[in-house]
Amino acid sequence: MLRDDYEMIVGLEVHCELSTKTKLFCSCLNEFGGEPNTHCCPVCMAMPGALPVINEKAIEYAVKAGLATNCSIEKNSKNDRKNYFYPDNPRSYQISQFDKPLCYEGFVNIDTEDGEKTIRIERIHIEDDAGKLNHDDFGRGSFVDLNRAGVPLIEVVSKPDMRSPEEAEKYIRKLKSIFEYIEISDCKMQEGSLRADVNVSVRKKGDTKLGTRTEMKNMSSFRSIVRAIEYEAERQVEELEKGNTIKQETLRWDDISGRTFSMRSKENADDYRYFPEPDLVSIKLSDEYIENVRNSLPELPESRRKRYLGEYGLTEKAANFVTSSKYYSNLFEDSIKICNNPKSVGNMIMSDIARIVNEREEEPEDIKFTGKELGELISLIDNGTISSAIAKKVLEELFIEVKMPSTIIKEKGWIQISDEGAIKEIVMRILENNPQSIADFKAGKDRALGFLVGQAMKETKGKANPKMLNEMFLEELKK
Repeated sequence: MLRDDYEMIVGLEVHCELSTKTKLFCSCLNEFGGEPNTHCCPVCMAMPGALPVINEKAIEYAVKAGLATNCSIEKNSKNDRKNYFYPDNPRSYQISQFDKPLCYEGFVNIDTEDGEKTIRIERIHIEDDAGKLNHDDFGRGSFVDLNRAGVPLIEVVSKPDMRSPEEAEKYIRKLKSIFEYIEISDCKMQEGSLRADVNVSVRKKGDTKLGTRTEMKNMSSFRSIVRAIEYEAERQVEELEKGNTIKQETLRWDDISGRTFSMRSKENADDYRYFPEPDLVSIKLSDEYIENVRNSLPELPESRRKRYLGEYGLTEKAANFVTSSKYYSNLFEDSIKICNNPKSVGNMIMSDIARIVNEREEEPEDIKFTGKELGELISLIDNGTISSAIAKKVLEELFIEVKMPSTIIKEKGWIQISDEGAIKEIVMRILENNPQSIADFKAGKDRALGFLVGQAMKETKGKANPKMLNEMFLEELKK
């Protein structure tokens, strides 16, 4: 926990790989995986005389990202060389954007305990990714794989507006959700499609001057980002309280030890020796082009959230959760076409489905079943074919193998017992075995009814109709 007399300042540089078919400056396949060095050519391998040609689709995707995050669009943009040496960067410079990014001065809103908060976006620019070093497990060296070299990226640079790890996580999740909705990236953090450089500084509360920041590079999990921010802020406070100064440097986060380690002193813009890329023409966008891209945007999370609140009557919590992921939102919309019960669908996504996804350590996009199956499951509850307890079991089965819920309950023998005679027999047997509960109910202890219903559900393995049980128990207890 950070000391009460300090506050942390967090800014993020979020890198998102664009899901174009080909790379940013050549026609090589832009696809994760593949045998090392099979998706590369003289351009992305930086062979002498090989010249880049920019991918128009990447520009469109970057503009989409800017418009979806409330940015202004630069109509006269350009590319620049960012010079630095690293073994997986064959040109020894990256083609990026310096003083004229494609998008600038945007914002997104996040929900916090104190209400909605605006996180400002300084800029979004395009650049190409570096290759990848594969380190030999036996210490014999490292191998360079250039399949990723030249993959198109956008870098989203925030203002230092975040004041906690939780706000940083919500900001990245919001960006991830938006980019999934507009379909510019698969945003798979486990594959490096979405990652962040995290800048952290601390200062005494009441101070207006920012402290010296450190940067943690290429972080690709929400959990690691939260832990790293917590640790680094506390480390900086500890150093300051000892009378030491914070050095501006680039750090490496070690997830196993839960600590940061120094890599190098932090570079500034001067260190990169930016200058305009001479092998690429400038990027000129017309008003008509920008408006065409704007008109191609799908309904965004905020618009869907408002619609779910008004049109479907979801709670604020359910609407926020369902629209936080394009995959949850699409599942919701497809399901209600089948069952016409938006509140039940929203609640099941927010509770049972989200719980199973977390337990399986998966993401919403990993869900294999569709709205067709989920809609039928809700309908089976609504028409009394199964109880909500059985529905939870069916849902577990859907995560294992996709089948229609009606097929699952037939195979498992889970059809709800709604026969009046059979229910009456169960009720009388439970009452006979629990005289104390009868006495408790007559003494005004309403919880006794819930206990009796629970015993009946336990005996029938969740198959008895809970509504009929409640009604019949009440009828007998009041005699």
